[in-house]
Amino acid sequence: MIYKIEWKTIATYSYFNEINFILSKWNEIEVQKFEDLVYDFLATLSKTPEIGIFKSEYNCYSLVISKQTTLYYKIIEDKSQIDLILFWNNKQNPIHLKKMLH
Repeated sequence: MIYKIEWKTIATYSYFNEINFILSKWNEIEVQKFEDLVYDFLATLSKTPEIGIFKSEYNCYSLVISKQTTLYYKIIEDKSQIDLILFWNNKQNPIHLKKMLH
């Protein structure tokens, strides 16, 4: 079964924040590599949504997509849907992560 991918507002916002961060530190080639990586992961995720690790404290899954970025998402079984919650830069203070996911 293929799950539909639903981008929540904070996921879209945090995704573009990551792109802007990459662009400010490196270049457009690195941005393209990141975008390709994300979409490759999303293609895999839509087929096998349980590949992430369930985080009970946040009631969602996490999936490391690069050394710097972790994706947080929820599986909505009755809709065959994956809700993308947040793209998290792993170098940020984890206290902020708790605030964003609660």
